[in-house]
Amino acid sequence: MLIVFIRAIILYGLLILGIRLMGKRQIGELQPSELVTTVLLSNIATLPVEDASIPMVIGIIPIFTLVSIDIIMSYVSLHSRKLRQLVCGSAKIVISQGRIDQKQLLRLRFSADDLLESLRGMNIFDISEVQLAVVETNGKLSVYQKKPSRNVTNEDMGNTDDDGKDPPIMVIENGCVIDNALETLSLDKQAFIKEIKKRGTQPANVYICTADADGIVDLIEKEGKV
Repeated sequence: MLIVFIRAIILYGLLILGIRLMGKRQIGELQPSELVTTVLLSNIATLPVEDASIPMVIGIIPIFTLVSIDIIMSYVSLHSRKLRQLVCGSAKIVISQGRIDQKQLLRLRFSADDLLESLRGMNIFDISEVQLAVVETNGKLSVYQKKPSRNVTNEDMGNTDDDGKDPPIMVIENGCVIDNALETLSLDKQAFIKEIKKRGTQPANVYICTADADGIVDLIEKEGKV
């Protein structure tokens, strides 16, 4: 039992490392090659855990091999459009100039229900509002609405002023100061901590603190034991 427990921990760590090396993506955003690699990794990892007679190397070597292949393919695909299209496919236009391309939907095995469901997921309930729709290589639908149906922007309202400032980011999480965030904002850590103390608290007592390049924007203290 102890051997199985230790094996599970080791393989869990290897899978986390492998997926981190592959890049940050949601499951729904995975390209076909990445999804295949993820499925294979999960299946391979279970073998040494379920059967203690299987040597650990039987699980470790394939994991590193698959991750290495995925990373190499990713780099090669960056420089080869043909390979990228071969492995990942290409985006397909299913609505153009407000007209549905029924033949393209049939080739994609994308039903009318699938199309309407995807549109509803984007808060579009009237298909006549769509100017252009594209099925991406990961299967998600991207939509460009007709002008009367688009959200009003500041530019539409005549407000073109731009302060050039990035939005606030989290600099303290549950009492821990995030050094990288302070560096991103070019804030001095000691001066930042002094500002926290001026507000009558300590970093260790802060649940969440956000800041921009000008300093603290919002600060929420812990409530009881968090």
